[in-house]
Amino acid sequence: MKVRAVSTALAAAAALTCAVPAHAGLFDWLTKPAATKNPIVLVHGFIGFDNILGAVNYYYQVPGELRKKGATVYIASLNPSQTTEFRGEELIQQMQQWAAADKVSKFNLIGHSHGGPTVRYVAGTVPNMVASVSTMAGTHFGSKVADVVIEGYTDGGSFDQLATAGLKLISWLTGNKTTSSTDLTAALGALSSEGSAVFNAKFPTAAPTTPCGQGPEVASIRGNQMRWYSFSGTAVKTNGWDISDLILGATAKYFGDEANDGLVGRCSSHWGKVIRDDYPWNHLDQINQVLGTIGKDAPDPVAFYVQHASRLKGAGL
Repeated sequence: MKVRAVSTALAAAAALTCAVPAHAGLFDWLTKPAATKNPIVLVHGFIGFDNILGAVNYYYQVPGELRKKGATVYIASLNPSQTTEFRGEELIQQMQQWAAADKVSKFNLIGHSHGGPTVRYVAGTVPNMVASVSTMAGTHFGSKVADVVIEGYTDGGSFDQLATAGLKLISWLTGNKTTSSTDLTAALGALSSEGSAVFNAKFPTAAPTTPCGQGPEVASIRGNQMRWYSFSGTAVKTNGWDISDLILGATAKYFGDEANDGLVGRCSSHWGKVIRDDYPWNHLDQINQVLGTIGKDAPDPVAFYVQHASRLKGAGL
């Protein structure tokens, strides 16, 4: 009986080993779930950043955990307040530099908020460099917050002064001393419903096929096949210790009865295959901010990104 049990165990182990891709050993498959074939690029949104003081990432604690679990990760550093096209061209330039330095040919792009349309621009412009496009709370159909702000926006007004002060602070903390190329008016236009509709007409690949529906998981641009995923949350005030919840609670009112995360509506986040659009996260919880102060019973955002990397790995990406 003992011999038979050992034989059965060995057979099971052999079967599992065969189920693992040939390029990865069983140990790596189990201990490095985020070891994707193509590097992952994390792309920030409006008034975002790569890291603060070289220590606090926009995707808080996410890059380190992904790397720990086997992924190669690049962090984009884009203009925090510009058009989607402007930011997209910056990202393309950075990808080309990474590709040349590290002999990389394709990337898995993950964009949050305005980073969503930004990575779609890149996919539509240099599709040969993109293996997959994933968006978290992407502003694909615009944000009602941007619509409201534009309606009452005045150059030099209270919003302009507050946003400009925020941009200058971020620039100082990230070591980028110039804010000369930022354009709040252009950024708000790109984030508006009208601006998003114009952009979507130029870059329609993987768009939802029905209102508030989803698009295809696999879609090609000029013969280059890639996978498309989207995710989002619909919570607003999730942690009483997080001061940002007060701000999101105020902006959420612009959505009326529409489910939203404080800055982006649920349906606006849809693009490609919708994995889930009702996580108990608000707009900042989705990137594990501020400093990990998410809802007590909410799923761990860091673990989410590792899980998604595992999804990409399983798809051979």
